[in-house]
Amino acid sequence: MAPMTSRALTVGFDLDMTLIDSRPGIRACYVELSARTGTYIDADLVITRLGPPLVDELVNWFPAARIDAMADLYREMYPAIAVTATPAMPGAREAIEAVRAAGGRAIVVTAKYEPNAKLHLEHLGIEPDAVIGDLWAERKAEALIEHGAAVYVGDHTGDVRGARRADAYSVAVATGPCPAGELKDAGADVVLADLTEFPAWLSAYEPR
Repeated sequence: MAPMTSRALTVGFDLDMTLIDSRPGIRACYVELSARTGTYIDADLVITRLGPPLVDELVNWFPAARIDAMADLYREMYPAIAVTATPAMPGAREAIEAVRAAGGRAIVVTAKYEPNAKLHLEHLGIEPDAVIGDLWAERKAEALIEHGAAVYVGDHTGDVRGARRADAYSVAVATGPCPAGELKDAGADVVLADLTEFPAWLSAYEPR
């Protein structure tokens, strides 16, 4: 393991499609939302473009005047429908453990509604040092800077932009909607196939 600096390394992780495979749970939620509202929603299409905030997806299916109410309804339904249906991504627990083994802190910074993000992690037995929700793309830099994160790991070009804004090392995993080439073109410092490659990467990482 590369030696750490005197200041403990803090690594941030995205949640959806980075630490958890949220597709089954989110799909089930949109199917139920469609059934309750009588509004057509292509749930299979929705789960191909996960990453941005909930309201960014809802505007594709509901008029502007209904967005806030639909977001509230979705979040209310979410715990009972989505949490137990959502597995951890391969290597997720090991990635968090690798940061701890290196003497560092692991935080989760996600666009997901924070209470629901915490439910996922609790259900899966993944215990980061902090969970910060409701931040997307460049706004993720707010939490990364506040917590002194030197590295941010995510699956979306929005995650790369957040890392860049925070002057954090951008580690991208090609497990979400953005292919490896797109992540690299967006400015990722390194692109991994998935989190199973993260412990080996971390062992060679030298804080800048």
